[in-house]
Amino acid sequence: GGGPGTRETDLLNPTTLIDRIDAVVLTGGSAYGLAAANGVMEGLEAAGIGWPVGLEPHQVVPIVPAAVIFDLGRGGVFSNRPTHEFGLEALAAASGSQPATGSVGGGTGAVCGGIKGGFGYSEIELDSGVSVAAAVVVNAAGSVVNPANGRLWADRRQLLATPSDDEREVLATAYAQAQRQAATTIGVVMTDATLTKAQASKVAAVAHDGMARAIRPVHSMFDGDTIFCLASSHRPVAEDQIRSLFAFNALLAAAADVFADACLDGILAATGRGAWQSYTELAPSVVG
Repeated sequence: GGGPGTRETDLLNPTTLIDRIDAVVLTGGSAYGLAAANGVMEGLEAAGIGWPVGLEPHQVVPIVPAAVIFDLGRGGVFSNRPTHEFGLEALAAASGSQPATGSVGGGTGAVCGGIKGGFGYSEIELDSGVSVAAAVVVNAAGSVVNPANGRLWADRRQLLATPSDDEREVLATAYAQAQRQAATTIGVVMTDATLTKAQASKVAAVAHDGMARAIRPVHSMFDGDTIFCLASSHRPVAEDQIRSLFAFNALLAAAADVFADACLDGILAATGRGAWQSYTELAPSVVG
């Protein structure tokens, strides 16, 4: 997209020194919201977690890339945005359990094509045993709704019913009346596979295919769409080079699929706030 709001992304290039990070922050508040990453750094520093830069254990610099969506003023007060305290609270609340989704965290002020966006999550396990997951804040200038039938682009498995004629008209009106402004969809793909830094970069790039399946148009000049990839390297992809290539291709395909699924989850889990209603509120028949 043409309007990114990011922090510490240059060091993720495969040619740079840093080969691991300590956290990723997905937040709202446009460029102001990047301050939340300061709170995450503060909490990690207190725990002695970070890139060592001195002889003492506490002399570290936590590596915390971040990306923001544009949602300024959507709560009615332009100056309301995440601060470093938000980052501290988020770090304290982080866990290994599946996160809450919908109008929470970075998805609180998210809007997509005139309807309420949100934070979504999805995960799958490949035949190889490798797990791939995605977390995303859906907040795009484009639409998640197919105007021809009112269905969600991301519903690749056709889990939902087709909206009624009246519901399609309501959805079309919401998109037509949507205020065109800065937006941005941000997310992270996570896997337990063993990946090089270059491979992780490829996974992040291919995950944008999943975003393109869920949102149309995508990557506009009003969006700063950003996807990170995290690989814990707990599980080898394959033992030999040929099998490894095929296994990595399967992981790439899964990254796109799971990212689209996470977008779907974010839209379905969202609840209306302020002037924006959710997809399921505008088309309640799709979920029975």
